[in-house]
Amino acid sequence: MSAYQTPAPGAGMDAFFLPRGIAVIGASADATKIGGRPVHLLRRHGYAGAIYPINPKGGEIQGLPAYARLADTPQAPELALIAVPASHAVQAVEDCAARGVRAVVVLSSGFAEAGEEGAAWQAAMRATALRHGMRLLGPNCLGTVGVAERAIGSFSVALEDYYPQPGAIGIVSQSGNIGSYTLQLLVQRGVGISRMVTTGNEAEVDLADGIAALARDPATRVILCCMETCRDGARLTQALAIAREHQTPVVVLKIGATEQGQAAAASHTGALAASDAVIDAVLRRHGALRVRSHEDLVEIGQALSQLLPDSLPRKPAVTLVAASGGFGIMMADAMSNAGLALPALAAATRERIHKVLPGASTNNPVDASAQISSRPDILFEVLSALQEDPGEATTVLFLSLGLYSSRLRDIYLQALAQLRAAYPQRPLIIISRGPADAVMQIQALGIPVFSSIDAAARGIEALVRQAELLAAEAPAAAIAPGPAARLPEAAFRNEYAAKQALIDAGFEVPLERSVKDADAAVQAADALGYPVVLKILSEDIPHKTEAGGVALNLADAAAVRAASARIFASVAAHAPDARIEGLLVAPMLRGGTELIAGISRDPVFGPVVMVGMGGIYAEVLRDVAVQPAPVSQGQALAMIRSLRLFPLLDGARGQARADIDAAARAVARLSEFACTHRDQVGEIDLNPILVRPAGQGIAILDALMVALTPETESAHAE
Repeated sequence: MSAYQTPAPGAGMDAFFLPRGIAVIGASADATKIGGRPVHLLRRHGYAGAIYPINPKGGEIQGLPAYARLADTPQAPELALIAVPASHAVQAVEDCAARGVRAVVVLSSGFAEAGEEGAAWQAAMRATALRHGMRLLGPNCLGTVGVAERAIGSFSVALEDYYPQPGAIGIVSQSGNIGSYTLQLLVQRGVGISRMVTTGNEAEVDLADGIAALARDPATRVILCCMETCRDGARLTQALAIAREHQTPVVVLKIGATEQGQAAAASHTGALAASDAVIDAVLRRHGALRVRSHEDLVEIGQALSQLLPDSLPRKPAVTLVAASGGFGIMMADAMSNAGLALPALAAATRERIHKVLPGASTNNPVDASAQISSRPDILFEVLSALQEDPGEATTVLFLSLGLYSSRLRDIYLQALAQLRAAYPQRPLIIISRGPADAVMQIQALGIPVFSSIDAAARGIEALVRQAELLAAEAPAAAIAPGPAARLPEAAFRNEYAAKQALIDAGFEVPLERSVKDADAAVQAADALGYPVVLKILSEDIPHKTEAGGVALNLADAAAVRAASARIFASVAAHAPDARIEGLLVAPMLRGGTELIAGISRDPVFGPVVMVGMGGIYAEVLRDVAVQPAPVSQGQALAMIRSLRLFPLLDGARGQARADIDAAARAVARLSEFACTHRDQVGEIDLNPILVRPAGQGIAILDALMVALTPETESAHAE
């Protein structure tokens, strides 16, 4: 670990996009080689700055004077591209630092991804860069492109035959090939691009640097981010905060939805709070829009770049228009499945449509028949009526084959241009597969075009979410945690000990007794009042039900004695080597809804809080919400409300409404407890929490607390 400070996200990144001179170390006269392609691309696409091929043989490379050493160049380049074998790259980076180069792209592979020796070389390059304040991208990456400046720090094949037009979309990708493919898809759709950054192994510059740099870039209005992993949670959230500050949407395609640490998780929480769910929560909390496919990344990103921030759909509602009832039904199904409402049109809107199309069906979807495209004034009047409808739903027009007819294409383009001019801030979405040149003409009007009905449904839902993210208040700055408090080691021994620690922290736990044998269990039950529950106490049996270690609804002393014998026998058969500390006697409580809440430890983001529908089926239902800890009571309430089965807590079918506020207080307090004891607590499982009717509070019926040890922390990081 270097003693030198890592730069803030995005610092010094301008040297990758606006360099006053580029050196290619390992330059080749062969334009098909990695060392030859950057020189070829820079010359072919017209980079205006100086290009310095560096090769020990000197001479001339691709028509340019070559230099045997970087030190021999007439001026120090601001950017250097390294395309030498990994074993020589460390010296090349040191040469760059000595020459005063501001930024380095290591295109070569063979570093941490190749084994211990490569990892050592990578660490040495990082140390050199940090020591000299030089930004280092890669290794094992496809580098950068500053499109308008034609500053190509890459050997991407995507640039060989086509060069992007300057535009508003920036690309940040950990994978070079995925980043290049994204660029190529955008080029094929005629979309302009501002910058591309591919980070590779992230020895020094990481994904957060790319996001922060593009968020500050005046030419970039939307960032498309291809993420494989997150190595530094704090830097990622800082970069997303910068994007939010600059009102730059970040659309994230997160691949590799791994569930790190689940195999080692001792609690239900550890099994439910998968790393992918944590990333999802972090992105949502900090204003990034997650998508699930490459196609959605490109189409939604393009739509965002076309819509002004104040012309995004504000409501999850659509008005659908097609020239066929069948297509209208297909659209309605897809939109409904995406969670979008289809509100009825106002009477005045229906009347306006009937005036120009007497035979049209003015329900939603609107079946306008083929007459909608007979004249541009008819199409304009129908769409104008929908744009002015007081329901403020997003108008969606399906074009199946019309754009393939030159006559109909002219009608559509004339009417859509007039409509866009008349209603610049009202969202309008087109669904069409082409032809490509017609789609580009519509997009040039600032009207998003989605390639299919399903893509449009997902896209509109995402655009609504983006509008909500932009309107939401930024998350409060995280309070720097103070010194971690200490729990007694006994807190991790069994359920009773864990609950005592929770009681000390202010949690609502029923009065219970810890006993050694059946006689003591009967005495405790007599004191607590029947019916009671018996549970085995053992630090070796975290899931007591599976071991036969639980007995419910014991109505008298005889039942307690019989259950005690049954529990001890079952546990002995299930776990003969388990250390048994006795029994827990607790009141049998009824009248409420069960939740599960808990803490797990994410290897990147630290303590994570989870809440879901509880009981023995928590892992089967998997109806949970996850957030990095700590959360406020309001955030905890939002987590509970997001559950699919929340209506069970909210008084569904005439049931009493549960004390949701008390449940939210408990979840928030649990998240704070985990942060306070972050150096000791690996996992906490409160399952079930009985949420009583409104005003009656909650009761924590079971608790498991797992200590954080080097072994468990390492297991979660794998």
